[in-house]
Amino acid sequence: MSLRIPGFILAAVLLVGYRLIKPRTQASGVPDRWNLSTLFLASALTLFAELALIRWVATEVRVFAYVKNLALLLCFLGFGLGCALARQRPRWQTAATALLGLIVIVRLPWRGVQIMETLSQYLGAAQDVEMWTANAVHDTPGFLLAVAVTAILLLLITYIFIPIGQTVSRQIELAPRPLYGYSWNLAGSLAGILAFFAVSWLALPPAVWFTIVLAGMALLQSNRSDTIRIATAVLPVALLLIDHSTPHRFNLWTPYQQIELDDENFPNGELFRTIIRVNHVGYQAIVNLSSDFLGRHPGLLDEAPDENPYNLPFRFTSPNPSVLIVGSGTGNDVAAAVRHQARAVDAVEIDPKILALGRSHHPEHPYSDPRVSAHLTDARAFMKRTTSRYDLILFGLLDSHTQLSDYSNMRLDNFVYTEESFREARALLAPGGVLFIKFAVSHSFVGRRLAEMLTSTFGKAPVVFVAPSSYSTDATCFVISPSTQVEASLAADSRLSNFVAAGHPAFLTLSEVAVTTDDWPYLYHQGHWIPGIFYLLSALVILLAAVFYFQIPEARTRVPSLFFFSMGAGFLLLETQVVSRLALYFGTTWQVNGIVIAAILSALLLANFVIDRRGQRSSWPRSWTLAGILVGIACAYFVPFNRIPGSAALVGSFAALIFAIPVFFAGLLFASEFRSADSPAAALGANMLGAVVGGLLENLSLIIGMKALLLVAALLYCLAALGFLGLPSRRAAAISPALKEP
Repeated sequence: MSLRIPGFILAAVLLVGYRLIKPRTQASGVPDRWNLSTLFLASALTLFAELALIRWVATEVRVFAYVKNLALLLCFLGFGLGCALARQRPRWQTAATALLGLIVIVRLPWRGVQIMETLSQYLGAAQDVEMWTANAVHDTPGFLLAVAVTAILLLLITYIFIPIGQTVSRQIELAPRPLYGYSWNLAGSLAGILAFFAVSWLALPPAVWFTIVLAGMALLQSNRSDTIRIATAVLPVALLLIDHSTPHRFNLWTPYQQIELDDENFPNGELFRTIIRVNHVGYQAIVNLSSDFLGRHPGLLDEAPDENPYNLPFRFTSPNPSVLIVGSGTGNDVAAAVRHQARAVDAVEIDPKILALGRSHHPEHPYSDPRVSAHLTDARAFMKRTTSRYDLILFGLLDSHTQLSDYSNMRLDNFVYTEESFREARALLAPGGVLFIKFAVSHSFVGRRLAEMLTSTFGKAPVVFVAPSSYSTDATCFVISPSTQVEASLAADSRLSNFVAAGHPAFLTLSEVAVTTDDWPYLYHQGHWIPGIFYLLSALVILLAAVFYFQIPEARTRVPSLFFFSMGAGFLLLETQVVSRLALYFGTTWQVNGIVIAAILSALLLANFVIDRRGQRSSWPRSWTLAGILVGIACAYFVPFNRIPGSAALVGSFAALIFAIPVFFAGLLFASEFRSADSPAAALGANMLGAVVGGLLENLSLIIGMKALLLVAALLYCLAALGFLGLPSRRAAAISPALKEP
């Protein structure tokens, strides 16, 4: 650990030296000439900093992981405001101070995690959304204080992106052609995404992420003294993010989550268990349940060994079963399958680092058994492509309460616990096969929902019981089979029957609740409404946007372009649909999400290229381009992808092609109008502010479902058509191109 800090200091020194020998720009700090490297770096920094903040804040402040798009909207807001302030001097030192202040407030070396957990508890004091480990705290002064602290966090995140937006928009204005500058903006954004993928794959910690962000700010700074101040902020950032007081001997940031590892030993030094915490909350314990280990430590378990949640599934299935484990994690369920002489085990895990921990740390070494095949992929993607049949399909404790997929605003398990997912699992069962689900139910409506979905899928009610565990959280178990295998197992084993009867949960007596589907995959929301906490935080974002907007000098004289505003709002909804829908076929892995985002940016680049090649005087009629968008959206809405025969990859590729149609035409329309905009910076600013509104509108999916967002996007594009009335005709723009202010 101590070797990392000198590296950060060296990076800061190198940056300072670079800036000291680099020639100055004009004294005002406002660029007066086109600079491709500046635009490319600022564009890459935009996406890199955005992804870094979204992931880090959602990990450290739980409430940000539960409210859709919150951190993303603030990034858009800051960037959009920066675009509107393009003619003012970028205040990079203010942005660096805001980043440092954000980290100070969140980390607070003496009680950072506890304070942020209390913040989430006060804000999440609701029963209509399940916030893991954040028990409802109803206290008015505490609630108001939590709102004030949250408002400060929102403000700081916004400030970070204002100078980035200023730099990008100013360089686009100074470009030889606005469309040429916008194309390089997209290329830089793609580079920023790829850079963050690289640090994620390498499992580098946030100290490295934010050192890179500060380095980018320092390189973009035109004032040498401010460059030194920004570079020296690396040291306190590193000290705050690398906490030497942590009791954990192992701390790792995987592509999805933060992992903390602790060993607990017996007095004689023998390993008892290894505790894993994910994003500061308990995840699981790597345990040794082998007969040799339990024989050396009699009485270690409070429950009988065969009543432990890891061993229970094998009392319901046939001997020597073929097993599929969804969410195999560090290997406890895999070890149980090996102990029970499973003839074949397919273990599916999405996180490469969790799987690696299972290979290296599990005392029974289940992943080394030749009968075990480990699959590093998404659960739904695996179930769609496998041709095997299983005697036991086991859904491990894979409920991902604390982490969203950073690119699609979906939790990693959103599409695992849906009716369609359970139907796919049933289709993979062999004759007499059993589906066994373990889940940590802390809100009754979640347990009731799972029971209802299984009842609908199998045509009969599942066997549901709670299994206490000496090693981890008690597991609520759901067991069902298309055959009479479960009933026969209970009839043949009186101990098992009595154990199941004693663990009957109370939530089965609740009235019906809304079930989750691939169109409404919100497992942790009670019903089809927007929770109060969403309204609260959305109101804070809107208030913040209004306060900032009226600080813009042109706000009193220039109304944001309705066209570019609507295009931003519509495109964010369209982009969300592309990522979420394709996740059903290719999975929610970070690689897949990254490829989809990269493909979207590439489609926009292609649209720019097409428009640029046709020349200023030659463009498609606006009505035709708009019709292409609406026709593409209609195809995406009405085509029944789930009924198309073929492999998941083939159907997913077809879906990607369909969704590419409206994306491409939206890119054509935006590029056509952007190149003739009288103020490219104002156009880009309106577009980004529209994206903020689109992000807020995405919450409507909690009411109407995800697919219906396509209709909302279509309405926004129709609203953009009304915005044509406020745009100059392309013919006039071609004859008298807008003059740029130097």
